[in-house]
This record gives sequence, C-alpha cells and structure tokens, in this order.
Amino acid sequence: MARSIAYLRPVANEPVFDYAPGSPERKELKETLTALKNEAPELPMWIGGERVETGRLVELQPPHERGHVLCHYHQGDETHINQAIDAALAAQKEWRRTPWEDRAAIFLKAADLISGPYRAKVNAIAMLGQSKNAFQSEIDAVCEFVDFLRYNAEFMTEIYEDQPSSPPGFWNRMEYRPLEGFVFAVPPFNFASIAGNLACAPALLGNTIVWKPSYQTNYIAQLYMEILHAAGLPPGVINLIYAPGRVAGGVALTHPDLAGVHFTGSTGTFQYMWRTIGENIVGYRSYPRIVGETGGKNFVLVHPSANAQEVVTALSRGAFEYQGQKCSAASRAYIPSNLWDKIKQGLLNDLSSFTMGSVENFGNFVNAVIDKAAFRRITGYIDKAEADGQEIIAGGNYDQSQGWFIEPTVIIAEDPKYTTMCEEIFGPVLTLYIYDEGRFDETLKLVDETSPYGLTGSIFATERSAIAYATSALEHAAGNFYINDKPTGAVVNQQPFGGARASGTNDKAGSKMNLYRWLSARSIKETFVPPTDYRYPFLSME
Repeated sequence: MARSIAYLRPVANEPVFDYAPGSPERKELKETLTALKNEAPELPMWIGGERVETGRLVELQPPHERGHVLCHYHQGDETHINQAIDAALAAQKEWRRTPWEDRAAIFLKAADLISGPYRAKVNAIAMLGQSKNAFQSEIDAVCEFVDFLRYNAEFMTEIYEDQPSSPPGFWNRMEYRPLEGFVFAVPPFNFASIAGNLACAPALLGNTIVWKPSYQTNYIAQLYMEILHAAGLPPGVINLIYAPGRVAGGVALTHPDLAGVHFTGSTGTFQYMWRTIGENIVGYRSYPRIVGETGGKNFVLVHPSANAQEVVTALSRGAFEYQGQKCSAASRAYIPSNLWDKIKQGLLNDLSSFTMGSVENFGNFVNAVIDKAAFRRITGYIDKAEADGQEIIAGGNYDQSQGWFIEPTVIIAEDPKYTTMCEEIFGPVLTLYIYDEGRFDETLKLVDETSPYGLTGSIFATERSAIAYATSALEHAAGNFYINDKPTGAVVNQQPFGGARASGTNDKAGSKMNLYRWLSARSIKETFVPPTDYRYPFLSME
C-alpha cells in the first residue's frame, strides 16, 4: 500500500463551558442528570472486549444522596484479574504493530466524542458518582481528559521524531517500543481524567492495560470504556476490572509479565506496591516501570507584601473546591501578622457565602465528601483539633444523615508542627499558622521541613525579591509551584503535574515526560557498505 508521513492538526486545550443560567449546556446537563437519576444500570467488567458479569452486584450511591442507588457493578475476583492479564498479553502483539496513526485516531476520536455528543453524560455521571459540581466536573471529566487524549497524541509524534544523527555510510534510527508485558493502571476516586489517562496514555504508545479504577469511579470508567469502544479500540487493549484493590494487586503485582504500574492514590498504597514489586523482583521478565503520583500537604506561603484579597480568593478556592479532595488542594497556609486581620475577615466572608448540598442544585459551591471512610477520617481530624484546644474559626460541623457532608473548616494552629499542619487530610480542612511578619526566613524553613510531601505550593508577594527568594528556597518542596495563584488547577501542556519526596515519582502527567516511561527504546544501526577486512590502518608498518 502507499505510504505517507502523517501530521496531526495543532492541539489546543479544550474550552471550558460555564453552564451559566439560560445556556444550552446547562439545560442539557440538567436534563441528563434527571434521566440518570431514573436509571440504575448494571455495570459489567470488560475483558478481551467481552462483557463479564459475575452476579455479585455492589451498589453505588451518590455521596450527597445516600438513599439513592445510582448503579450496580459486577464485582470480580482473582480469576477475573488473571483473565484480564491473559487478554492484555494476547492483544499485545497485534496492538504494538498497529501503526501509530491508527492508534492515535482511536484516542483522538474518543476525545471528540467526549467533547461533543457524550459531554453532558460524562459530566452528569461524574457529578452524581463523585459529588462534583458542574464546574468541577467540566474541568475534570471532560476538559482535562480530552486534553490528555489530544496532547498525548502530539507528544507521541514529537517523541517518535526524535532521531539520532547518521554519518555518511550509516543510518541510525531510534525505535520507541512499547513495554514487554502488561501495564497495571490504578487510578484514584477524585479525578475521572486521571482514571482515564492512567489507562489510555500507555495504551496510545502500544501497551496493553489491566485497568482497575477506584470503586467510586466505576460508573464513569464504564462510560469511558463505552466511548473507547465507539472510537474503535480493539478487544483486549484496555481491560476494565472491578475488584478490591488488594485482590487485584495480589495477582497483578506478582505476575511475571508485569511491565509497569501507573498509579495515582495514597502514599501508603504506592509504597505497598513498590515494596511488593521489590520483594518479587527476581520473578519478572523485565524490571517493571513504577510511576506514581501520591499525597500532598500543599502550602500557601504569604509574604508581608502580598495582596490580602488575592490570598483570600486563593485559599477559598484552593482549599475548598471539590471539598478539598484534590491531591493539590491548599491544606496549610502561613499568614504574616500584618495581613492577618484582612485575610481572616475576607476568608470568613467567603465561607459564610458558601452553600452546601446536592450537585443537582447548581448554586452549591460545596458538595459531599466521597464516602463513609473519608467522612470518618476527616471528621476525626476536626474532632481532635477541637479536643486539643486548637481554634476553629469557621466550620467544624458535619452531617451524615443524607450524605457525607462536612462544612469547610478553618483551624488556627498555635504550633506550626501541629498534626493538621503536617498530615494529609484530603478534605475541606485548612489549617493556618500566623507568623511574625519579621520572621519570613524562619517561616520559609518551616514550610520546607514540616511535611514529607513535595507536590504543590504557592507564594504570594508583590516584592519580586521575596518571590525569587522563596522560589529558590522551596526548590524541592513542590513539584508544581505557583506564584500569586492557588496551588491547584494544573492544565495539560501548561503545568505538567507531579511532585517528588513522598508525593511520587514526579513523572509529570500532561507532558512528554510521562509518555517516555511507557516506552522501551531500541537503537538500530544500519551499515550500507560493511567492511571486508578486519585490519585497521594503524596496524600498517611504516
């Protein structure tokens, strides 16, 4: 057949719909929410392109409406994990030989389906399943995932185009192969886009995947699979399984054909995975790639020269959007004494205007935390702070009668090393430490040393020298560092995301760096006229 060199059209970030009153997207989304509330589908697993139903049905309820059954999923066991691995390995040979243009076309079509005819349904399922308001769902389940799918295709072509030089008489080439074996993709509950990208990024490059989403995202994962099938994804390339994490990990992490782990979630779980792989290292065909983004204890450092109202808005959004259930959420802030009164009043004003409730009421800024376990963990920190005599200036109340609702809570810590300044809470709890405005240097050191994490952080200042100083001093404290902005909201191809220390391997989702991890390069040298005599010129006599 005729051959050609294909080029992708230029990629741009997906526009964010605002769902303003009277807009067509708001009307369609509300209608879709109503329709989905009247359904309760059964969600099968997908193994080798086939529906798999076990009959062991597990209910999922909206976190903000515990009395409603949203759907049921068929729970699998070790047998299904092994079947998914076998299916991934069986599909590998054909998929890795599929031309990159055909692989890219599948994921680019999926992106257009999500941004177009599936947009309302994707948003509605993320809203109901993960208790996200319309904006939080839009920027995540639609826009960020679409950006991942489109930009990853562009990154792939840039990687493939990176070729070595060839002197006369030789042709040197670099072949970027997928890994040998299967990739185990294990995403978190809080971002649908991450759930999709952990499976799709390695698959785009020719890998085959065993995908085990967090149970709270089983519904949106099911819809993503439907979209990928509609886009032409071949059987066995991505195998969706619903099984408890320890069950799935017990099989996948010890399998000899494990090629890599693509993970986002808790630090403890990631360390367990790493330890398990280390203990089984002699049994693998290749050394597994381990890519993980884990926890954070993200900071906002305020310099005495900062604009107080800018800080207030950054804290209100950065700490409490999506109930603080973002690995990047602002969780601790250091406020100088000269700005404290203005920041305190502004923050209290903002929080008093927040409304909390169902995602179906678009006026609610705050919704429910994800489940009972999260509710108990978060409220435990609030109760302990109160018992320890820490000042709670806002929130502190919670209610589980209808859903897992926790008020946005602000704690003032007298001790900069108090528990809620150090430990990841992953909920709507912000702890503030008020420092003497003349002790900025000492506070910088506190910021750097208080937490084991290194994910996100920000500095607010109007003095440029303070910005430069903090940027240098906090070099390792945050893999995503923000200047005069909240420490959340990274956008694909704008702020590649990831941190180090206890926050992960810093392989930067949303950039080429992440894709390189799912490739195994092979150098190919071709000599056009090979030598026919072993003797080098230096061997000749004078």
